[in-house]
Amino acid sequence: MNLKGGEIARYLARPDPARPALLIYGPDTMRVALKRAEAVASLTGPNADQEMRLTRMVGSDLRKDPATLMDAIKEVGFFPGPRVVLVEDASDAVADTIAAALAEWRAGDAVMVVTAGNLSKSSALRKLFEPHREAVAAAIYDDPPGEDEIARWLADAGLHQVPRDAMRDLATLARALDPGDLRQVIEKIGLYKFDDPAPLTPDEVALMAPATIEADLDATIHASAEGKTADLGLLMRRIESQGVSPVTLCIAAQRHFRALHAAATDPGGPVAGLMRQRPPVFGPRRDRMARQAQSWGAMKLEEALHHLIETDLTLRSSSRAPQMALVERALIRLSHLSGGRR
Repeated sequence: MNLKGGEIARYLARPDPARPALLIYGPDTMRVALKRAEAVASLTGPNADQEMRLTRMVGSDLRKDPATLMDAIKEVGFFPGPRVVLVEDASDAVADTIAAALAEWRAGDAVMVVTAGNLSKSSALRKLFEPHREAVAAAIYDDPPGEDEIARWLADAGLHQVPRDAMRDLATLARALDPGDLRQVIEKIGLYKFDDPAPLTPDEVALMAPATIEADLDATIHASAEGKTADLGLLMRRIESQGVSPVTLCIAAQRHFRALHAAATDPGGPVAGLMRQRPPVFGPRRDRMARQAQSWGAMKLEEALHHLIETDLTLRSSSRAPQMALVERALIRLSHLSGGRR
């Protein structure tokens, strides 16, 4: 049986223990490993490793001694409970061995979970699993986790009721992060919200999301974008003391103002434009940048980017001018351009 679309996530979360084998394959090793771990945990329940109910083998080893698969499937465990034989990094070279084990499988035997890399349509493993009446094949591609899968991960982390706005931000974050990184973010959210009955908020999602710019660097660029000229001096000294290079600061400023320009020119409005960034902008930072984009407007933001590009070219030229002073002058000029002299 070949699973497709939303069937894959639903089945791998709760595989049928009455089916003899499951093939999980795809080009992304991490995604395949996450799905494999989820399926094995559901099939065996807790303490499978300690109770020796999980047998691991590698496809290359199976080629050398094919009989080990059959032995592992038929083995009677010392501890009661469901058993799984995990065959990792399988290739078409072991398809005949797995086919023989499938033919001999009976109820009560260990379930086979087979993982593989990218398999073509002509793959012997796919030809074995996809038309099989009892075995299951699941292809894992680069599609981001859907809301059902995110909700399941949240439930595993102890969060069962998540408001729509927080779920929307998590779904957007899922399109920017690898599933493993997203899973870590959700686990961190679960720890943060431990014994907290209040609903999860977008601000808390933003707080747990991976930071893209260091706090002082971010604060310096925000001060420039919001016309807080008086704050720039102290912030620049702090940046210098941290060892941030002028080029790094200039590049970060360009990235910020390009994001503002994209937000200001987005047909859906500044908030929609910021959510389309890679990585997307969340929570209070998103609202703050949306206000900046509205305040500046597209024309003034283009002028700001012109100043920053000129500064970047000067930094990379043979000019002997103090580089950090050049960047500070550019940020002060932008602060004045924004209309603020506070």
